[in-house]
Amino acid sequence: MLDLESLLREATVAIAEASDLKSLDDARVHYLGKKGKLTESLKGLGLLSPEERPAAGQKVNDVKVKIQTLIEERTEHLQKNQIAAALAKDTIDVTLPGRRQSGGSLHPVTKVRERIETLFTQMGFMVLDGPEIEDDYHNFVALNIPELHPARAMQDTFYFADGTLLRTHMSPVQIRTMKATKAPLRMIAMGRVYRRDFDLTHTPMFHQLEGLMIGENVSFADLKGMLTEFLQAFFETSLPVRFRPSYFPFTEPSAEVDMQCQNCKGEGCRICKNTGWLEILGCGMVHPNVLKHVDIDSERYTGWAWGMGLDRLAMLRYGINDLRTLFENDLRFLRQF
Repeated sequence: MLDLESLLREATVAIAEASDLKSLDDARVHYLGKKGKLTESLKGLGLLSPEERPAAGQKVNDVKVKIQTLIEERTEHLQKNQIAAALAKDTIDVTLPGRRQSGGSLHPVTKVRERIETLFTQMGFMVLDGPEIEDDYHNFVALNIPELHPARAMQDTFYFADGTLLRTHMSPVQIRTMKATKAPLRMIAMGRVYRRDFDLTHTPMFHQLEGLMIGENVSFADLKGMLTEFLQAFFETSLPVRFRPSYFPFTEPSAEVDMQCQNCKGEGCRICKNTGWLEILGCGMVHPNVLKHVDIDSERYTGWAWGMGLDRLAMLRYGINDLRTLFENDLRFLRQF
């Protein structure tokens, strides 16, 4: 058998000289591992006589315990040094000036919403809102949307078990206002609406702006003038606007409105698909059936209504190319505003 006293002295020196946890573990393996020096000494027990083995085995075990104790003490010492070094490195100088906190800013959709509210209140419009959970009557029936219309389909609308639904547009606010307020009236409504869409230009929740005006001798010419004036004031430029015939169940006649692409100034680019125009909203004269549902005399009063996406207006005003960035709350994006 090896000289166990010499082995213990050698291990004691090696453990004391270990400068980090890795070198200490190397020393542990060298002396106590499967092929370590102390393990090799155990193999010599078989060469001893039966009378000598108990005493020799006890001595080997004592040396093993002493080496393990030395390793544990050294490990604790090195770990304390490691923590102390980390704390010293990360010490905070309390005499340094404090870090300044950056101020927040309004979300681009909020900025657009406030701008729109300012423009329309100057033109005498009320700003209203309504419940986000609607019933079938206010969301579809009162708006002359037939029972089998595609807009009612499950793949487009979020329904609840009791038959209610998340509003798919802001038009129910118009219905509630016309039933509660006598004509004449003019109003806009802005808020969250919900549809089953999610891509670069659609999200399941988005913000919509709708407007309504009811009165005597209200004409489509009034609608064209008001929308043209609004778009030019909102984008702060004398941009061309065009109206194209379209169809909506709740308006007749109906139209879709295009504005000149501000990216290429009508020359044609990727954003406008090389047409020079961007579709911006839908509008039309309020259908007589809608006025009938809210007990307004369609022989005496006429009106027009229109709707557009607030998020789309924000994208066009600020040059945003992905609608989803408005809702991801990335501070790098929001700090630009």
